[in-house]
Amino acid sequence: MTGLVVVDHLADWPEPPDGIAVITAEDYLTDDRHAGGGRRRIYNLCSSHRYQSAGYYVSLLAGARGHQPLPEISTVQDLKSRDGPRIIRAETDDLVQTSLAPLESDTFELHVYFGRCAAKRHARLARALFNLFPAPLLRARFSRQARWEIVGLSAIALGDVPAGQRDCLHASAADYFAGKRPSRKRVKRARYDLAILHNPEEQEPPSDARALKQFRNAAEDLGFGVEFLERADYGRLLEFDALFIRETTAVNHHTYRFARRAAQDDLVVIDDPQSILRCTNKVWLAQRMTRAGVPTPKTLILHRGNLKEVADIVGFPCVLKQPDSAFSRGVVKIDDATELKQTAKELLERSDLLVVQSFVPTEYDWRIGILNGQPLYACRYYMAPEHWQIIKRDTDGKQEGAADTLPIDAVPTRVLDVAMKAAKTVGDGLYGVDLKQFGSRVALIEVNDNPSLDAGVEDRVLGADLYRIVMQHMMDRLDARTRRQ
Repeated sequence: MTGLVVVDHLADWPEPPDGIAVITAEDYLTDDRHAGGGRRRIYNLCSSHRYQSAGYYVSLLAGARGHQPLPEISTVQDLKSRDGPRIIRAETDDLVQTSLAPLESDTFELHVYFGRCAAKRHARLARALFNLFPAPLLRARFSRQARWEIVGLSAIALGDVPAGQRDCLHASAADYFAGKRPSRKRVKRARYDLAILHNPEEQEPPSDARALKQFRNAAEDLGFGVEFLERADYGRLLEFDALFIRETTAVNHHTYRFARRAAQDDLVVIDDPQSILRCTNKVWLAQRMTRAGVPTPKTLILHRGNLKEVADIVGFPCVLKQPDSAFSRGVVKIDDATELKQTAKELLERSDLLVVQSFVPTEYDWRIGILNGQPLYACRYYMAPEHWQIIKRDTDGKQEGAADTLPIDAVPTRVLDVAMKAAKTVGDGLYGVDLKQFGSRVALIEVNDNPSLDAGVEDRVLGADLYRIVMQHMMDRLDARTRRQ
């Protein structure tokens, strides 16, 4: 992917880094040679981004042309919004207080250049501001009363960069253009750049370290340039063509913000934001699967007014679920009406709607991995010892049941049929479909948008081919997108 720096006058950036061309806003907006050209990164350093200015149109038309502008037009609008300081306060208040506490003055101005600043002690704050409002050049103004408060955030022009910080600007820009990171290893002549979002500190990640290495190897063998990103790298998404999320997802979470931003910028993304929204809410799944005719255990959407209906419609014992429950958390087995009343009261403080389903004891749960509507792998997860779930958590820690992996052709046809219908009802992404089989009947439990793919478990049948198939799917989608452009 090529990069262009767009400025008002060529003299504004006389010595660009290697591999980066500098053109004027007038040329970018009027020269037809810049209207196409496939995927390009556009670094908009125009002096003004006011509505209908040349700088405004550079970001606006870059998006229309399928290029990747920095800043995007949505960021330009966000910087003008009165909500900007409120968003910063909500996301970075602790960091602001820590970073600015040593200052003696009651006012402070921080200049951020491509996510960096001149003072090392404010480096984390600079990166956080850039992540929230990805723009090349930012000015943040702070004032201290009882506490430090941000009072303004805006883009700044090249000409407004203090002379003493010009070296910092050019060094930060050069590193950003080059994508330099201490651990970065690029595949030579990579066809596309892939970001894998993960959290090294996560206790129960969807893929362990061995599996992440397998994904990287498979992607690089296919021609991807691969880099692992973490939460703090949000502002770097525009450097990539595709995003693969291997961190547990949630809606009120940075994983969803990564997915939504990637989708908005036409990156190929797994998990896509629509799948995250749908799969992480059991209420949506319950309603949608019922309408689609996917078999489930007896199910009731529970609220404060229908607790008495559980006994007649679902019966006891039953399973009560928070809408955003995951990894067996937020899922409670209920034995009678008294226990239901007590537990539901607690859970309804967090959500106005819950899901209650009949309890179906089985030796194991099926998990069918589905990618783009096709079965990828099949596992049987056995219940934890002396427990009704595959994971048991108590004061002694966590216990998991055993697991085995089967070839797809060894899975009962009915199990595959229900799994594929359920996945199709959600979308065309990568899903883990959980089902119970009792006798000849198969019932859907849930569809997971961020299924576990661990070395030695889900890959036990396919081995390295499992990782290659997933990466090949992303490569095929990128090739299809390129042909459309």
